[in-house]
Amino acid sequence: MKNISRIILSAMVLCCAHFSHAAIALNSLIGDNMVLQQQAEARLWGNASPGSKVTVTPSWGDAVSVQAGKDGSWTASVKTPAGSFKPETIVFSDDNGGRIEVGNVLIGEVWLASGQSNMEMPLKGFGGCCVQNGIDDAINAKEMAGVRMYTVPLRQSYEPLGECGSSWKTTENYRDVMDFSATAWYFAKSLSRALDVPVGIVCCAYGGSKVESWMPADMLKSYSDVSLDPADIEATTHYHRPLLMYNAMFRPVRRYTYKGIIWYQGCSNVGHHDTYEERLAAMVERWRTELGLGEIPFYYVEIAPYDYGSGMRADGARLREAQFKAQSIIPNSGMVCTNDLAEPFERYNIHPRRKAPVGQRLSYLALRRTYGHDNVCDSGPVYKSWKAKGREAWVEFENLHMGICRNYMLEGFELAGPDKVFHPATGWVHWQTNELVLTADGVDEPVAVRYGFGDFKPGNFIGGNEQPAVPFRTDDW
Repeated sequence: MKNISRIILSAMVLCCAHFSHAAIALNSLIGDNMVLQQQAEARLWGNASPGSKVTVTPSWGDAVSVQAGKDGSWTASVKTPAGSFKPETIVFSDDNGGRIEVGNVLIGEVWLASGQSNMEMPLKGFGGCCVQNGIDDAINAKEMAGVRMYTVPLRQSYEPLGECGSSWKTTENYRDVMDFSATAWYFAKSLSRALDVPVGIVCCAYGGSKVESWMPADMLKSYSDVSLDPADIEATTHYHRPLLMYNAMFRPVRRYTYKGIIWYQGCSNVGHHDTYEERLAAMVERWRTELGLGEIPFYYVEIAPYDYGSGMRADGARLREAQFKAQSIIPNSGMVCTNDLAEPFERYNIHPRRKAPVGQRLSYLALRRTYGHDNVCDSGPVYKSWKAKGREAWVEFENLHMGICRNYMLEGFELAGPDKVFHPATGWVHWQTNELVLTADGVDEPVAVRYGFGDFKPGNFIGGNEQPAVPFRTDDW
């Protein structure tokens, strides 16, 4: 009988020990292989027994203690050193004997990547849509051991969530890398090489999502064209639904500490260019408020050429125009142009295969504007003004870091006369003034100039670092 009592007592002690050990828990973002933002107060959080003391002990510095709240939640901030490829550890413990050790932690630069399918698109591609060299680049990814990615699962929720249940992946196994966002991978790879520090990406993208999908309910209620009635939301194509991606995907990762945000979205808002600029700016403002990191950089991608079937309305071009204008109302932002990256056979492919230049161009924005690498050309020629000289249109550009780098055989330009009919234009660069001189058959008196202004109208006008000219129009027709 005494032996049985001892066995029962021992079992109870073991159960209590197991319970106390499991009482401390970490959010899935806080785990093995994570990358923490260098030289920052990096936030770490989880749950423990209500009121218990939680101690966070990083291998590089002093321990930090916090008290769990009445609901058991706790948040700690640890000072991080300069970036390094040296693996670190962090031990989390509580005063009930619970202990969790997180290993293979790197300190470097951390960016949040979000948007729709062209950000979500993995290196292995989608069905019917490949990523140029994607598989080979995944196979060779071991050389970039400092790049890590946390991919938020595709989810929707009517209520804000605090957990998304994913994990950090390294480049050790190329099968994992094949599932990395291609755009984010090329961004991180370029950034890591240039800065010589690890780069971590939290990828939070949902194919087909609208900008309204990433906004909270209190903001969406002010938009007359958005209904938050569950019946109306359920009747909406799943990837166009408002609110639900914000709740299920952004909210769980908003507490992590980031250097900046990269964004590739807009296709699903084509046809609604009149509201896109303001709503994108409103979304960015709210995200920055919730991230609590100040006006961190927001660098985004112009939607690529694609035939939306809008004809003369050129709805795709008008959405790109709204994207370009958004830079002027979103502080600390920048846009990369993709007008030159869609190939003729991709006219009806909304997922162009050339993702490496997209990610690299995003990294050029970050290198120049965020990290102060002034020698990096981060964007191409931007329309400034034009004047007519007889049947010639003389067009002036700004943002010419390295001048104009394609002088002849130009494609994508059009001129219109008083009849407002546009005709393909040819031209050459007047090198003394860096002005472009255009003429068009059938236009003797030019009154308007366009470049790349159509649903699918790629051009080849480039400036330094092969950065493409941003599409533009001088008319308002």
